[in-house]
Amino acid sequence: MKLLFVHPDLGVGGAERLIVDTALAAESNGHKVTILTNHYDSNHCFEDTRNLEILVKFSSWPRHIFGRFHAFLAYIKLFLASVWLIFFSHLEFDVVVCDQISLPVCAFKWARYKVLFYCHFPDQLLCNDRRNYLKRFYRAPLDWIEMVTTGMADVILVNSEFTKKIFYQTFTQLKNKKIDVLYPSLNTEKFDSLLNEFSNESLQKIDEIDQNNQILNSNLLEMKKISDKKFVFLSINRYERKKDLTLAIKALNELKNKLNKETWESCHLIMAGGYDPRVGENINHYEELVGLAKSFDLLGQISFLRSISDKQKIQLLRRTICLVYTPTNEHFGIVPIEAMYCERPVIATNTGGPLETIKNDETGYLVSPNASEFANAMEKIIIDPTKQNRMSKEGRKRVINCFSFLAFQQNFETILNNMTRETLKKDD
Repeated sequence: MKLLFVHPDLGVGGAERLIVDTALAAESNGHKVTILTNHYDSNHCFEDTRNLEILVKFSSWPRHIFGRFHAFLAYIKLFLASVWLIFFSHLEFDVVVCDQISLPVCAFKWARYKVLFYCHFPDQLLCNDRRNYLKRFYRAPLDWIEMVTTGMADVILVNSEFTKKIFYQTFTQLKNKKIDVLYPSLNTEKFDSLLNEFSNESLQKIDEIDQNNQILNSNLLEMKKISDKKFVFLSINRYERKKDLTLAIKALNELKNKLNKETWESCHLIMAGGYDPRVGENINHYEELVGLAKSFDLLGQISFLRSISDKQKIQLLRRTICLVYTPTNEHFGIVPIEAMYCERPVIATNTGGPLETIKNDETGYLVSPNASEFANAMEKIIIDPTKQNRMSKEGRKRVINCFSFLAFQQNFETILNNMTRETLKKDD
């Protein structure tokens, strides 16, 4: 079967990780996979995308106009790329898989393709600031388009029961539409390979020093801070304000008041995550976080890493004693799964996807999204190493039992077979 995946920006993030894993699962089942996108940078991507067939169209078009119209341009660019593929590429596919932006669904349905839409979260809910009348006027047609074109898909999938509930609350006119949950998975085989490959290699040596790479060199300097630290906490998320990364820094500041001097001096926090120099928010928020750490006099206790590779992420998870996961109402959250598989307990908010992935007091702690609660959980991790070890073992078991790549691969194959049971190419 020939599958086409349509994704706006194939960078580094949870949505991108899911799409790549879905493509890899399809390839493992013997299908031919192609990804259509508006942007792909081989220097800022998941490493396994380099072995996939990727078509990049309309990448030269701007992402915004004077800092505005991000959503409008994203919709138009992906729709035009889809139109190009239908009319000018001379390529044919059995199933089209769209995610994030639903507008291309209508184009592919017009061309009589079977279409699957994977909803990570309703796009309209990601636009929180609608106080301005003009902003509401601008978003109204985009919201309507999202609802209508999402409903055109033959199959709609979501990443969690939480997202499913939000989907029905948001798209009230689609209340009779059948929605299935397909949990993202962890490619455990890949993780095992990386864990074995770098088991005896220091983090600083994973990547060779490049005198022309300022971010890499900054990362290497930041990592020198943790060489003699015993209690290292880790936060992995994109440098975006909605991820509430300030919570981790504020929690560390609260933790300082709970520990004696010797224990506190052995504590460290690593802030690591996706950083795209094309994205103004990434640049600005990184600077805001550094400024916040400086205001608490914590620069010596925090390392800020940007654009880490998969290899570095594995090494970071091995070096830490616990993952601190700060987003509130996260749609799913793949990082806690990765941490648990690496036998690291997770502290997360008692909201959204983590409620379905983390077992409170068994594989980590689910707490209210405030600095005091996070600091209390961090203190528990430090003072009770026996329970920390037990949580670590239980976390890995949970990932293997509930979020394995094999189960994901089989479930996705069943969905494809159900879609194409009557016809393998197009609707009659």
